Amino acid sequence: MFKRILVPIDGSDTAWVALNKAIDLAKDQGARLRIIEIVDLGPLFRASLSGVNLADIEQAIIQDCQKDLARAESLARAAGIVPETALIEGSGRRISDEIADDASRWSADLIVMGTHGRHGIERFVLGSVAEGVARTATMPVMLIRSA
Repeated sequence: MFKRILVPIDGSDTAWVALNKAIDLAKDQGARLRIIEIVDLGPLFRASLSGVNLADIEQAIIQDCQKDLARAESLARAAGIVPETALIEGSGRRISDEIADDASRWSADLIVMGTHGRHGIERFVLGSVAEGVARTATMPVMLIRSA
């Protein structure tokens, strides 16, 4: 039985499918739900060294993430779940490490997340956040594929 379910989102269709699965599971298990989104602004800060003012872009990215979290919270509340939400600013590490660390700090006993199902060279070059979480998390990880 799961009591603390963490679901990271990123605004993708697959993340919404995973969120809905996590909501259903939390409702079924009577579990607490934490929804997070990691925003990595590191590449922007590196670009700003070239003298470009990126404050507007940074703010737009943060606002987009906040909208994702508000939508996610609304979906959970509509299902009778009162979730915790958090926008986490990345520290320059891999997103998968940020997710696994947050799950550990929150004492999650399950992570539910979407996978984009990358294949071939794209997966080799880009890696997979979901795969990284599955490799490093200390609790079970349920990977949800989009239809």
